[in-house]
Amino acid sequence: MGDHDGTPEQGAPELCDYCGTVISDETELYAFVPDSSAIHAHDPRLDGKRLVSACTPKHLRAITEQYHQRPFIDAELWAGQVLRAVNANPGKRIDDALLTELTGLTVEQIHAGITWHNERARTFHHRGDA
Repeated sequence: MGDHDGTPEQGAPELCDYCGTVISDETELYAFVPDSSAIHAHDPRLDGKRLVSACTPKHLRAITEQYHQRPFIDAELWAGQVLRAVNANPGKRIDDALLTELTGLTVEQIHAGITWHNERARTFHHRGDA
C-alpha cells in the first residue's frame, strides 16, 4: 500500500485477498466492504470501508461475504478515528472538545471508542502474561 494510505503502490503486484494469487491487470477485481477496523490515513469518508482485491468473480463474492458476516463494531471505528486524530497532532494537548472537532464524533462516541481500545489493550496485555 502506498505510504499506508490504503492505495496500492505503483508497480507493486496485487494479490487476491481470498487465495493470495498474483492478480494480472486483465483479471483484477475490487470492491469496498464494511470493516470497522479500516481507518483511512487521511480521508474520513473512507473510514469503515476496506478495499479488497480478487482474481475471479467467485473469489470476490467469497471475500465480500466474509466481510459482510464479520460484525461491524462502531466503537472499534471510533477508536481508530480518535487514534488518527491524536497521531496527527503530536505534542498537542487533546481534550474532548478538540477531539470532537478533529473527529466529528460526539463525546459519547469518543469515550466509547477509547473504552473499546483500552479493553482490547488490556485483553492483549493479559494474554501475554499467560
